[in-house]
Amino acid sequence: MPEITVGTQDSLPAIARRHGFFWKTVWEHAENAELRAQRDPNILQAGDRLFVPELRRGSETIATEAKHTFRVIGEATKIRIALARFGKPRANEPYQVEINKELVDGTTDAEGILEVAVPAGVTSALLLLAGGEEQHELRVARLDPSSSVSGVKQRLNNLGFPCGSEDDQVTPRYTDALLRFQRRHGLTESGEADSKTLAKLDSLYC
Repeated sequence: MPEITVGTQDSLPAIARRHGFFWKTVWEHAENAELRAQRDPNILQAGDRLFVPELRRGSETIATEAKHTFRVIGEATKIRIALARFGKPRANEPYQVEINKELVDGTTDAEGILEVAVPAGVTSALLLLAGGEEQHELRVARLDPSSSVSGVKQRLNNLGFPCGSEDDQVTPRYTDALLRFQRRHGLTESGEADSKTLAKLDSLYC
């Protein structure tokens, strides 16, 4: 199979799943060494070239006239976001996330962050707060590199610092979100995505 071009809504788990692989099998292939040197597996960029190997068929020898159980092994990815109200973390707050009509229960941490595993290929989920009275649709999609304005916006929005549309436009709302993020984390309030700000953003996505 030739290399494929990563699209704007693609993610490594989703691409691998479409072709019948675990994401690590694709990512760790020797043909993707150059891409690994440039990217994090969770942060591919539209236009990246990803090599996907040919899928080889496997076989099993089994006895006839007997019942056999085969288990399909899958991989999960993660939703990780921060909840805030009036600029303050919604710490230790119970929540539910509906994924494929199944509910996952949890509680945010001291920083208002929740983390939920989701099957590869899932593109949306529903966050339920306050016993279901508050609902938010969650989009599960590829994350742009933090070196791009769109990547910084994605991270700020997900961490509770709304900055509007996740494009590459530098706007007053984007600058204000950066200032609030820097203030929250004790960084120099420049309103720009400087190296220390990017490092902090990236550390929150480990």
